[in-house]
Parts: sequence; C-alpha cells; structure tokens
Amino acid sequence: MFRNQYDTDVTTWSPAGRLFQVEYAMEAVKQGSAAIGLRSRTHIVLGCVNKANSELSSHQKKIFKVDDHIGVAIAGLTADGRVLSRYMRNECINYSFTYESPLPVGRLVVQLADKAQVCTQRSWKRPYGVGLLVAGLDESGAHLYYNCPSGNYFEYQAFSIGSRSQAAKTYLERRFENFTDACGMIWSRMLLWQ
Repeated sequence: MFRNQYDTDVTTWSPAGRLFQVEYAMEAVKQGSAAIGLRSRTHIVLGCVNKANSELSSHQKKIFKVDDHIGVAIAGLTADGRVLSRYMRNECINYSFTYESPLPVGRLVVQLADKAQVCTQRSWKRPYGVGLLVAGLDESGAHLYYNCPSGNYFEYQAFSIGSRSQAAKTYLERRFENFTDACGMIWSRMLLWQ
C-alpha cells in the first residue's frame, strides 16, 4: 500500500495506526529554527536562532511575549506560532479581567494543548506545525513546558526543539544539575548584552 492513501486527511488512520498529518506537523517542528529553554528556581531563559533564509529576506521573530509573566519560543511554522501566541495572549487577558490575577502557567499550557489536540480529530482542520516552549513564573515558581502539535505537553528543566536540537539536548542532559543556580547569572548577563 502507498503512504499517500492515508495522508490526505487528519482523521484517516493508516493500517499501522499512524496519523501522517500529525507526523508531518512534528517534522515541521524538527526542521524549524532551533529554540532552547532553561529554568532555575527563579528564572527562565529562552533562546532562538534567528537566521534569514536568504540575503534578500529578514529573519522572523521566534520569541513572543504572551503576558508579563509568560513568554514563548517557537520552532516550526511561524504563522502557526503567531496564531497560538495570540490565542494565549487573549486567554491571559480574559483570565486577568475575570479573576484580577495572572493566569497560572500550567492552566494556560493545558488550554493550549487542548486547542492543538482538537486539530487532530477534526477533518476540516490541520495540526499546527509548530512546537512551543512556554516559559513562565507564577506562585508555584518557574515553569518550562513543551507543547507539540499532537496536543501533548511536558514540563522540563531544560529542553531544545528545532533543527540540530539533539546536540543541544545532549549538552543539556549532561549539565542540567548546574542550571538551578546558573540561570539567574545567565539572565543578568543577557540583560547586560542587550
């Protein structure tokens, strides 16, 4: 059987039990610009590679401010990243208007994962081709989450997504114990460089 028979629709499962549209969205994340996130007890650092595709074009923004306490780094389709960051911004505004307090980071990530997961079960939608590193501070401390196009989300101490992210993951796995004390120092140095 040909693979093309099963990749025309999000809701069509292959005989092997795979959704190829979701796998294509995950591949878009792997081929996107690299993004990295580190967290300590009190700080979170997000970084992205901003590189233009050619000399005639400019780079696209890969880090977005969602609220005063939440930021997002993306890898994959930038247009989808803008749509999801606008959605998160609206959710934060609605929550703060209703409850007069900032939206907890975990609750926002769950809402974002639900929105991404709906795209895997409706035939008239396509999965978002973007991975998001959601970083935020709330009453329970610093958080770093990864949301993938399938609707799954995971909390990490340090994580990297995008092209050539495996080398960064290997580096982070070897040294992540030092990040709990080092992120504050890294953050203050980054502020000095700007």
